[in-house]
Amino acid sequence: MSATPVLALRGVSKRFGAVQALTDVELEIHPGEVVALVGDNGAGKSTLVKTIAGVSPADEGTIEWEGRPVRVARPHDAQELGIATVYQDLALCDNLDVVGNLFLGGELFKRGVLDEVEMERRARELLSTLSIRIPSVRIPVASLSGGQRQTVAIARSLLGEPKVVVLDEPTAALGVEQTAQVLDLVERLRERGLGVILISHNMAEVREVSDRVAVLRLGRNNGTFTVADTTQEEIVSAITGATDNVVTRREARTTEVNQ
Repeated sequence: MSATPVLALRGVSKRFGAVQALTDVELEIHPGEVVALVGDNGAGKSTLVKTIAGVSPADEGTIEWEGRPVRVARPHDAQELGIATVYQDLALCDNLDVVGNLFLGGELFKRGVLDEVEMERRARELLSTLSIRIPSVRIPVASLSGGQRQTVAIARSLLGEPKVVVLDEPTAALGVEQTAQVLDLVERLRERGLGVILISHNMAEVREVSDRVAVLRLGRNNGTFTVADTTQEEIVSAITGATDNVVTRREARTTEVNQ
């Protein structure tokens, strides 16, 4: 792992009127690393994602890119640096095929005419590189499964060759097999040397694919944990702010029943 993080947040704060959404948040993402960002509803995860993506610029603090301070005041700034964000709604057009969605807004032209052949070639190449399996790049996105749609959205974010990919709840509402497809893709992003920020409420998934877990609580850092050296109970305690909570009590009861 590189000693210098590709993306770092230093003392980032964000306020909306009288509401302090983020306070002195610190976060580092290294190349080839998956960092899960977790916390209860209202912990500040969505605000932090929007700050990184340039949708809601930070009021205070510094964002560093490959060791140097940068200004991320709008989405274009983040994209130019190499930050790609895939939101929960995916922003796919159901009536367009896979190629059309991958190149939406970034279509290729040859002599002033849409270059369908080259876009299809690049689409096939990208999906093959990521081991994404779909019936055809020419079928409407509406006919794909939830997992396939999610992988198409992630693949689209890679066309700009980003160095950091932010995935906002990528497995929400997916079935077991579809979730596995997405988690496999997250691991392939890591293998390609990308830094990945994974927002999730599913602790099993977090522990399965993440290298580190960063916990937000009430808009502040409440611990960063190395997955290999941390129990799920420790992470849950950091999320809830208490060692004795309904999650840990339920796990204790389940353990007793199974013994």
